[in-house]
Amino acid sequence: MIDVDKWEEIFSTIGRHKLRTALTAFGVFWGIFMLVLLLGAGNGLGNGISNTFRDDAINSIWLWRGKTSMAYAGFKEGRQIKFDNSDYDYLQEQFKDVESITGRFYLGGDKNVTYSNTTVSYPVRGVNPGHKLLMNSIITEGRYISDKDVDQNTKVAVIGKTVKENLFKDEEAIGKQINIGGIVYTVVGIFRDPGSEWDMRVIFIPISTAQTLYAGTDEIHQIMFTGGDLSSDEMMQLEKDILLALAEKKGFDPNDKQAVGSWNMAQEYQQFLSLLFAINSIVWLVGFFSIISGVIGVSNIMLIIVKERTKEIGIRKALGATPKSIVSMILQESVFLTAIAGYLGMVCGIGILFLLSGVETEFFRTPQVNFGVISVATLILVISGALAGLIPALKAAKINPVLAMKE
Repeated sequence: MIDVDKWEEIFSTIGRHKLRTALTAFGVFWGIFMLVLLLGAGNGLGNGISNTFRDDAINSIWLWRGKTSMAYAGFKEGRQIKFDNSDYDYLQEQFKDVESITGRFYLGGDKNVTYSNTTVSYPVRGVNPGHKLLMNSIITEGRYISDKDVDQNTKVAVIGKTVKENLFKDEEAIGKQINIGGIVYTVVGIFRDPGSEWDMRVIFIPISTAQTLYAGTDEIHQIMFTGGDLSSDEMMQLEKDILLALAEKKGFDPNDKQAVGSWNMAQEYQQFLSLLFAINSIVWLVGFFSIISGVIGVSNIMLIIVKERTKEIGIRKALGATPKSIVSMILQESVFLTAIAGYLGMVCGIGILFLLSGVETEFFRTPQVNFGVISVATLILVISGALAGLIPALKAAKINPVLAMKE
């Protein structure tokens, strides 16, 4: 049952110190407000980072050709290092941790692609079947490049969603033929890419077909592969082992960073996660100390209130009020003040995040706080209110009725 008299006393006490109460409550309000706002912004940053990496397989390593910058084993610097099909087979056979692997063959610039009376220029790349996983491509119709396509040098093409829309409009594309730079290909698949719109302008053909028809060699411009469930440290070690193996196979100095370029996406992603963890830690630290400052303010005002009500508390105890009832009264007032101020801060913080929910940049998307954070913030409010009033309540409980009534 609600103790009406006790609540009337609480509101009466708060009403006698309006400005002091408002300034103290603002400290709690601001602490929770900043905590919610900063945590939401941290989540927005995390969402932005995840969005940046959604385009490609995170646990992947990319290798590309380069030029030596050091003389080695009788070779002068400036020697071009090239990849070919034997390097693709070597990595696949010698390194058991290499899972999905693909080579890339670039046709060089955009190619004119024609269907019926429509001609548009698009980038065309020769790839292996593993390329689908590396790029997180989502097949919406048909299929992707297969091992059979690569083995038999078939003239098939997998086109992006944008290519399909521009070339075929509302027509069915699967099974239709398109002319790419004077060579006819059959469309066997349509894909959607979770990355940018540009990625859906690409056309993929079997790498063997691209090598044979456009270069007459087995060269590969780029090799990419995933490391399965390997950790970030294991991916770094795999990268080092492969670069050492290629240095021996290709005959360049193992310390020459220019001979073969590499990019370890797993390492890059881990660095972003570490940065995000550091930011969230700082946010919680700033929010915690902001709340503590507000709690200290509430505790101070409660001490002042107890001092001003010393005589009243003495009379209560003289009439039979127990220390427990005195402590309960002071704690209830403290928790009430803290909870109301904190709740308003939390609501305002969530409101600001809602207004910012439509803001999307490359590294910042959908700032928000989850239910768990709200629950923690609520728990912090209750504990903070109790702590703020605990010292004043204990002091009030120790008041001597005789001495209090003499004041």
